[in-house]
Amino acid sequence: MPLSAFSIAAGHFIFLHFIYNIDTYTALTDSTISAIYMLLAFWGIAQSVKVYPTRVGVTLYSLFVAVFLGFCTVYLSTITIRWWLDTGDSYYSHFLDSSGPVRYVIYWLLFSWIATFFALNKSITTQEQKFKQQADSSALHKEAELFKLRQQLQPHFLYNSLNSINALTIIEPAKAQEMVGKLSDFLRNSVQREAKEKIPVQDELDYLRNYLAIESVRFGDRLNVTFNQQNDIKGTIAPFLLQPLLENAIKFGLYGNTGSVTIAIDIKAKNGLLIFTISNPYDAQTNNSPKGTGFGLAGVQRRLYLLYARADLLETSKDGQIFTTTLKIPQDNV
Repeated sequence: MPLSAFSIAAGHFIFLHFIYNIDTYTALTDSTISAIYMLLAFWGIAQSVKVYPTRVGVTLYSLFVAVFLGFCTVYLSTITIRWWLDTGDSYYSHFLDSSGPVRYVIYWLLFSWIATFFALNKSITTQEQKFKQQADSSALHKEAELFKLRQQLQPHFLYNSLNSINALTIIEPAKAQEMVGKLSDFLRNSVQREAKEKIPVQDELDYLRNYLAIESVRFGDRLNVTFNQQNDIKGTIAPFLLQPLLENAIKFGLYGNTGSVTIAIDIKAKNGLLIFTISNPYDAQTNNSPKGTGFGLAGVQRRLYLLYARADLLETSKDGQIFTTTLKIPQDNV
């Protein structure tokens, strides 16, 4: 702004001295005093924009500021010039009076442009802050919901494990003790994973195997789980996504079945996705469903939507007596 005022003052001096043949001292005084009041007007615009209510239109605001400051600048600069020069030069006095409207129009146009620039800049900044606040609020809400979903998972699994331990303490105390030890290690590992947004897929598979070690104590030889995966498969996955799917497969695969059950887990990478397929036996003729919280598939579906903004990453299908759940995890480098 000071540079702009200096440039305008220089042009003002040249115009007065060389076009209207006004003496050097008078032209320099006129241009300097006008530049000082112009700088004060610039400062006034900068200050007024701080209290500019963005709900008021930019055009209306700029018009009001330009009209007011234009009048003040012309009036005060004219009075100051007359006081400073205190000259009886009739030619310059007539010029100063007659140039007032022209000066006002020039100041009005200049101040309108500057006020519009400042007002638009504040409006844009305010909108950006508003959008950022909305985005931050949405992100916080998303994080809170993801945290809630993760917190729902462990109690759901813990309830089942504690019920099993309770039953085993009566009929097989040794197995109950073994299960308590495995459960303790499993939960300790869960706490360490809690703060991580994504983990290597092999870590998640190791976590599943630890989970199955607990379930094997609970179900014994009735539960068989096979893993079939591509060699050296790499990628990342949000923690605790696979466990509820496997728990769901175990629950529905073993419910109403007194014999052994095999659950197959296939993992592959294809078209930028990690694809997990979990298959379990399913008795379509069974009218009753196993009791539970209903958290499994619905909770995973919601987490996937919050993480990837997609609703097509979890699919289920039935083929005869086989129930299949397919989970797709988008990858950057798969």
